[in-house]
Amino acid sequence: MTNESLTFAEKISKAADFLPILGTDYIELYVGNAKQAAHYYKTAFGFRSLAYSGPETGQRDRASYVLQQGKIRLVLTTALRSGHPISGHVRRHGDGVKVIALWVLDAVQAFEETVKRGATPYMQPLTTSDEWGELTMSGIVTYGETVHMFIDRKQYRGIFMPGYTPWKCDYNPEEAGLLYIDHCVGNVGWNRMNEVVKWYEEVMGFVNILSFDDKQINTEYSALMSKVMSNGNGYVKFPVNEPAEGKKKSQIEEYLEFYEGEGVQHIAVATSNIVKTVRQMRAHGVEFLSAPPNAYYDMIPNRIGEIDEELEQLKELGILIDRDEEGYLLQIFTKPVEDRPTLFFEIIQRKGAKSFGAGNFKALFESLEREQMLRGNL
Repeated sequence: MTNESLTFAEKISKAADFLPILGTDYIELYVGNAKQAAHYYKTAFGFRSLAYSGPETGQRDRASYVLQQGKIRLVLTTALRSGHPISGHVRRHGDGVKVIALWVLDAVQAFEETVKRGATPYMQPLTTSDEWGELTMSGIVTYGETVHMFIDRKQYRGIFMPGYTPWKCDYNPEEAGLLYIDHCVGNVGWNRMNEVVKWYEEVMGFVNILSFDDKQINTEYSALMSKVMSNGNGYVKFPVNEPAEGKKKSQIEEYLEFYEGEGVQHIAVATSNIVKTVRQMRAHGVEFLSAPPNAYYDMIPNRIGEIDEELEQLKELGILIDRDEEGYLLQIFTKPVEDRPTLFFEIIQRKGAKSFGAGNFKALFESLEREQMLRGNL
């Protein structure tokens, strides 16, 4: 039986899985002004205040605001001095993802197993405690300046982790229905994808469950290649993209140029009602990529078949639809959430489908190219 004929569950079962991961614990962004960024994510995305760390809690060099919605935790961190490494990260990359933290049963074992297999250490195992218990963390370096932290919180009952205090705030808008992190996509440099994929296989025991080449992901002007990595239970998935030759500059090349290196391209967050979620986010100022042409939706009945949602509503909002052998999915992508054309978000609703919207690639990338053209970067 070839790998292509296997179901997603069968592919995932091939992972080495020596590193049990229970899910994404949090994602930390280094930003220029964490207080203002927190207000944006609360207002626009429906996140709510959870925890805070800064000078008032004894943290002298930075301020961190923790937001939560569903099972998603975002940590927004800014430095308090210009010479701090966090300031250097923001100066080079702009606002961007520094940490993808993974929830594990044993952060010491996770560190030892990955370093033994070739990972570069970022943080040696560290246990901290307060009146709510103790928490152990460790970390390794992945692509670019991005790191994976391993978080073991089985002995901790506090609001977030030691060093943080509950963030009490009168302003907590209505949630937008976001539930959990579906996947995080990384952009890497020319001819680096297979190297990073091999790293995830050998260092973290992940398995490649999907591959797309430049013949599948291309438009008239540009192309890219992508491979999707998954851990053994399917809770954590990391697609990895690299540029491919095309007539003009691809979205991946644009990202690498403006981020000034490799990094997280987008964070995909799940919802159980994408129409309601997108309507609310639009009303609160989130900008989404332009909708595909009417012809895209005219083809849906034949290409996708019967769906539960009203097609006219999906068309009105520019939501994309795709199907695999296990069901269908609905997805839409925001424009970059800062002035540099780098980090953006995907809103996704899965109705059985385990794939990543391959049938939408052409429509999506043409929409991205329209934005690139407006920026003068195509």
